[in-house]
Amino acid sequence: MSAFRASAASLLHMAEHGTLADQIAERVRMSGSGVGPAERLYWSRSLRVLARDLTDAGLDRVEVIAEYKLPLTSKRADVVLAGRHPRTGRDSFLVVELKQWSRAWSFDGSPTVVSVQHVPGPRLHPGVQVGGYCEYLTDFLGIAADAPDLIRGAAYLHNATDDDVRDLFAQPVTEQSRLFTGQRRGQFVEYLRSVLAPEPGADAADRFLASAVRPSRHLLTHAAATLAQREHFTLLDEQRVAYELVLHAVQRARDQDTKTVIVVTGGPGSGKSVIALSVLTELAQQSYHVLHATGSRSFTQSMRRYGGQGSTRTKNLFKYFHNFMDARRNSVEVLLCDEAHRIRKTSVDRYTPAAVRARAKDRPQVDELIAAARVPVFLLDEHQV
Repeated sequence: MSAFRASAASLLHMAEHGTLADQIAERVRMSGSGVGPAERLYWSRSLRVLARDLTDAGLDRVEVIAEYKLPLTSKRADVVLAGRHPRTGRDSFLVVELKQWSRAWSFDGSPTVVSVQHVPGPRLHPGVQVGGYCEYLTDFLGIAADAPDLIRGAAYLHNATDDDVRDLFAQPVTEQSRLFTGQRRGQFVEYLRSVLAPEPGADAADRFLASAVRPSRHLLTHAAATLAQREHFTLLDEQRVAYELVLHAVQRARDQDTKTVIVVTGGPGSGKSVIALSVLTELAQQSYHVLHATGSRSFTQSMRRYGGQGSTRTKNLFKYFHNFMDARRNSVEVLLCDEAHRIRKTSVDRYTPAAVRARAKDRPQVDELIAAARVPVFLLDEHQV
């Protein structure tokens, strides 16, 4: 989902005629988000710089996807450039984080957190930031499932010189976390030419935006190994029965190609979350497209800390119920809805984008969860509401 998309040529035309910020602001407002002066200034300046660089690189027909919302999250990437790779001819996508910073330095010696002049509080290193976005997209977009090298990343600090941000170059560079300053504009232009061909990128952008959203086999393999390292739980009596029945139902649903809704009930202390984690681990090991979700921020954060064991990739398997408001039907194979008694009447709240609110305001949250997965599993305490 993106707030705005256009070819680089169209983007530059709008920027030079002073209409770009208005165009994007209107799209953002339609999505239900507010727009501040700083955002409008960023769109007017940073996107204009990027559009000019693309044009100078001969890439004016590359598609620019601005304010792209990472699926099943509330995070947005500044820009995703979509086109063809000049050497392979395959789709090529470049995630770009644009920073107007003029000076930044390491925060207390940290390699991943930085201080920025005139910006309060520490900030994540922009290379680490864009690298995280690329890793997430590679882990969750079907288009990259068997070709993770389709997605690359770069941070572009177009107002800075190398000396202004010297500390930031200490961070190791990967294909998903390159760093460029305004002083290195020539290198940035050459890099753009090396990953994008001078051809129209609209079709590639269509495929990117229409891509299936589900955890990749690589992520599931990684998560299974991480989850298996945690403290081992022994499932006893009814816990083991519930675990085996869930796995059996999941396998049967796959074999028969049918949707199956599973409900596991139990009172406080009955081990429902232990069952959920055990099922998550086993299904990840079997490469099922499986996710875990709750309706509680504190509980989800606890599950991420415990289940993730410090792995950001594994933590991304733990979601919130409202993340599935816009999910495609059966986009997830198995969705483990822990503490399902916390399911709300509707996912709509004051932060819901207006366009989504209009079509989802009367839809029960439980209906969204059932629709999102081939096998939704609800673990709940029937005595709580």
